[in-house]
Amino acid sequence: MNINRRSIAIMGILLCCIYFFVVIMFVATSSTNWLIVFDIVTMFSGIYFVLLVIVLPFSKDEKIRNTKIAAIIFVTALMIFTNIAHTVNLVSIQNIKDGINIPDYLQIGKTMSYVTSIEYLGWGMFLGLAFLFSSLGIANKRKLKSFKRTLFVCSCLCIIGFLGWLIINENLWYIASMGYGIGTVIICIELLKCDN
Repeated sequence: MNINRRSIAIMGILLCCIYFFVVIMFVATSSTNWLIVFDIVTMFSGIYFVLLVIVLPFSKDEKIRNTKIAAIIFVTALMIFTNIAHTVNLVSIQNIKDGINIPDYLQIGKTMSYVTSIEYLGWGMFLGLAFLFSSLGIANKRKLKSFKRTLFVCSCLCIIGFLGWLIINENLWYIASMGYGIGTVIICIELLKCDN
C-alpha cells in the first residue's frame, strides 16, 4: 500500500475524531474558545480534503482522467470557501469578545447568514461534487466497488443536505454533515482496505 495514502487515511480518521470532540465541547460549553478551536480544525479539514482527493485510487484510463481534475478543482473550492468563512468567523469572534455587536449575517451558524451560506456551499455542494467526480474516476476494479459506492453516497448526502437547507428547511443540513462527517471516516477505512 502506498504509504502516503495510508497516512492520509489515518490522518482523516484522527481528524474526524478531533472534529467530533471539538463540536461536542463547543455545544456543551458554548465557549468562544472552543468556537475558535472549531474554526481552526475546520480550516485544517478543508486543506486535508484536498490531500485526501489527490491520493484516491483514480483510474489510469485517459478517458476518465478529467474526473480527477474536476474532483481536485471542486475540493479546492471547498478549501477556499471554508477558509474564507472561518477567517471571517474568527474575526467576528474576536470582536464579540471585545464587546462589539456583530450582525447575524456575519456569523457562522446563523440562519441564512452570508458566512453560513459560503460555508455550506463549500461543504455541501463543492465537496459533494468532489466526491461525485471521485466516485466516477475511481478505477473499475472489483475490490474498489464498495469504495466507489461509499464516495457516491457521501456525495449524494452532501448535495441533498445543501439543497435541502437552501430550498426546504435549514435542519436538512444535517444530512450533509453525515456525508462529510461520518462519511469521511468510512471513506478513510475503505481507503485503508482498498490496496490490501
